Amino acid sequence: MISAFLKLFSGRHYRQFYKRCQPIIRKINRLEEEYQALSDEAIQAKTAEFMKRHADGETLDDLMPEAFAVVKNTARRLCGKDFEVCGQIQRWDMVHYDVQLMGGVALHSGKIAEMATGEGKTLVSTLPLYLNALTGRNCQLVTVNEYLAQRDSEWMGQIFRFLGLTVGCISHGQNPEQKRAMYGCNITYGTASEFGFDYLRDNGMSSSRSEQVQKEHFYVIVDEVDSILVDEARTPLIISGPSQDDNSGPYLKLKPDIERLVRKQKQMSDQLANDAERLMEENTDEAIRLLLQLKIATPKHEKLLSLIENGSIRRMLEKYETEMQGDFRREEYYRMKEELYFTIDEKNQQADLTEKGRVFLTPDDPDAFMLPDLASAFVEIEKDFESSLEEKQQKKLNIENEFIEKSQYIHCISQLLRAYTLYQLDDEYVVQDGKVMIVDDNTGRIMPGRRWSEGLHQAIEAKESVQIEKETKTYATITIQNYFRLYEKLAGMTGTAETEATEFNDIYKLGVMVIPTNKPCIRIDQDDVIYKTKRDKFKAVITEIDGAHRRGQPVLVGTVSVESSEQLSRMLKQQNIPHTVLNAKLHQQEAEVIARAGQRGAVTIATNMAGRGTDIKLGEGVRELGGLLVLGTERHESRRIDRQLRGRCSRQGDPGSSKFYVSLEDDLMRLFASNGPIAKILEKTFQEGEELAHPLLNRSIESAQKKVEQYNFSIRKRLLQYDDVLNKQREVVYGIRNDALLQERPKDLIFELIEEEIVDQVDSTLESGGRNQEENNIQTLIKWLILHFPYPFKPEDFEGKSSDQVVSFLMEKTKEVYSMKEGLENPDYLGHLERFIIIRAIDQNWQNHLTEMEDLRRSVNLRGYGQKDPLNEYKNEAYKFFEQMVGEMRRMIFSSLFRASTNAESYQELLRRLNSVARESRPEESAAASSSSQAQASAQPRRPVVRELPKIGRNELVTIRRNGETQTVKFKKAEAMIRTQGWEFISKD
Repeated sequence: MISAFLKLFSGRHYRQFYKRCQPIIRKINRLEEEYQALSDEAIQAKTAEFMKRHADGETLDDLMPEAFAVVKNTARRLCGKDFEVCGQIQRWDMVHYDVQLMGGVALHSGKIAEMATGEGKTLVSTLPLYLNALTGRNCQLVTVNEYLAQRDSEWMGQIFRFLGLTVGCISHGQNPEQKRAMYGCNITYGTASEFGFDYLRDNGMSSSRSEQVQKEHFYVIVDEVDSILVDEARTPLIISGPSQDDNSGPYLKLKPDIERLVRKQKQMSDQLANDAERLMEENTDEAIRLLLQLKIATPKHEKLLSLIENGSIRRMLEKYETEMQGDFRREEYYRMKEELYFTIDEKNQQADLTEKGRVFLTPDDPDAFMLPDLASAFVEIEKDFESSLEEKQQKKLNIENEFIEKSQYIHCISQLLRAYTLYQLDDEYVVQDGKVMIVDDNTGRIMPGRRWSEGLHQAIEAKESVQIEKETKTYATITIQNYFRLYEKLAGMTGTAETEATEFNDIYKLGVMVIPTNKPCIRIDQDDVIYKTKRDKFKAVITEIDGAHRRGQPVLVGTVSVESSEQLSRMLKQQNIPHTVLNAKLHQQEAEVIARAGQRGAVTIATNMAGRGTDIKLGEGVRELGGLLVLGTERHESRRIDRQLRGRCSRQGDPGSSKFYVSLEDDLMRLFASNGPIAKILEKTFQEGEELAHPLLNRSIESAQKKVEQYNFSIRKRLLQYDDVLNKQREVVYGIRNDALLQERPKDLIFELIEEEIVDQVDSTLESGGRNQEENNIQTLIKWLILHFPYPFKPEDFEGKSSDQVVSFLMEKTKEVYSMKEGLENPDYLGHLERFIIIRAIDQNWQNHLTEMEDLRRSVNLRGYGQKDPLNEYKNEAYKFFEQMVGEMRRMIFSSLFRASTNAESYQELLRRLNSVARESRPEESAAASSSSQAQASAQPRRPVVRELPKIGRNELVTIRRNGETQTVKFKKAEAMIRTQGWEFISKD
């Protein structure tokens, strides 16, 4: 009753939106009827008229009914005409329905329009794109692959070109001039990754304004928005290049040992399975203990999966596992795991060696997996008063090398173990042309150019005996979420978004609007059919396909992996059933294969969402046979993707039906649906070959899917929280970089950065140690200046001056010497030189910083074991790293300013003049200072300046306060806490 009562209010906001749209739609249709009497030239003149009215102050909302009417009228004028689209002749037969006008209103309003497959989302997008392009700014449409981008730009571009707008399409491989022309159009089509990579290249890679291609981020519509903003959001966009280090050697060297280890555990697992099966009747408790051990060792062992199909055995195993993980039996649980060679955690994708496994790998070296404690070792070395300074440094270097070598050894073993136990060929990846290619687990498509990080990709390459490529170094990176949050207006369209409405609202501030279908959907969605084993499930699928094929009904079969699609293909070949396979290995043929899937007698096997964006039109006589039959061979982790598969049939009122086949051996059922009604059913006599079908089972499966969706959402949200930290830093760095590119002479920017560095150095040297150390502090400052600035400073230049006066004096000398340099350089190239100095310093330090941040991101989770929030720890450390990176960047600019030159002659002349100044001042001391500069290559450690705080030593204790809580910490830690966490300085202790 409660459920029925709540349903009365569900969809209320949709109905309110529909009500608001009705008068707008009526006005659009009335205007469009009037426009039918106009000539082509009169309709085309409307674009210039609308642009002028907008420039004179009319809003886009004011213009919307007229603009939409013009677009609809243009579509009507194009009817019956033939156009070449992607090399094929297509006849235009589309005019906007009322529901498509409603979808256009939703997209213009910055919402996600959920429209069923076949409702014409591609045509809907022409309405808001035309309207927003009237501003004269670049509008964009994002698709899931380059074929669709090219097709839509040519097909829908007919409307825009007729109305006087320009249309472009970006694709991989275009040169900067071509891309700049595409972005210069009123409307630009492309893929999410290409838009994102262009942004990274513009802001993180280009060395001049002429190399940048994007104009702005104004209005974008994301087609298949759930696929791009949700499914692809866990994988950041990364531009990388080969690292200097080649770590392929350890993987090849360790591969035989890991293979022996995996074989050893397999033998042990087989023995555990046999013993558990034998003891099941005699000693159930011991049998369950062995099964738990088997589950930890090999979660997908065939005999384990077979035994836990028995509901009572599975329930006993789950109860026993829960008890063992509790506080009272945790030590016993630990001892059980230590009897194995390694343990596997499927949900977290981890494989960990036990002590037994470590001994197996290194029987002659018990300390092979023990990392040296660097801090303690360094303290002991310093206590050795008999060793010289050089000997101590050598000992420290040896300890560090040992630490690095062991760390690399342990890391390589860990990644190889994951590669052999958790990543399977034709499931998570495929091998093509001697390369390991990642398969997207949501779309089933290959992701060319993508590599797993942390050496995992190299480990899998070693496993598959293909060429091990060098580890890459990140040059620029951004997440999908943060890229699309750059836009002023963001909208999206898809057939399935409602289940992810919360995520769209939380991450992107996007509302979801469900648009009704033009014709009622008459698809028949049958209950899921559940089998005990995969073998029974596939037999039933083959029988269903055979029956449909014999009567001529087309069948589209959805699988979740390449492996499943190929297994099903082999079974169909044995039955002599002709069919077509579309998986990650054949993704180039997606649109062509999917378009033929509705022909009489066609059997098409496709992984997940392959072919999204392509209509399946029914062949002759297929409607009478019941339309397209869609069969799912497994429930996906996401309900959206199952809905996408169902939605491939019954477009525009066509008949069709869908049915999912599920087995208890499927990963979703095994990992997430082991409780609830299904668990009770398993206790009954559910034998092999039998099938179960009931609406209650559908709800149980959906409940399991919701659990996975919530888990994946939490991962994406956490990823975004971490990237938000880096995103703020990225905005600062890219801002400085673009300032340098946009200015003809970025001299003022250079002096601004140099002044910040001088302030930092003056504060950290002249203020340390008190007045008694003033002379030493001045000498330290002079030595630092000698390293970076070719001017003969003397101690008396600084004596008796405050910090501010010293800064002013140094800036005056910097500008004086640079003015001398300007007079010697080639004026035509001086701006290029200044940009080069800034860009090189930014890129080199930013790329190193990204590597450090990746390492930090991987390691910071360990702090959770110390009851610390990893995210807060990441924020604190990231701030410190960023301060250090900016300092290194400024120092590099300061140092390079007087070392770089447009030509060798001007550089030599500058040195000659400065040497003359040095001889006139104090030649003997200048020479001494120059000779000692190399020995003083490292000045005192720099530290970030917190200008609003008093000048306090870095290690002195201070008291800070936040929300009534006070802490006493070292000043260097207080600085970061005040900057990033909202703490307030109280006093120095």
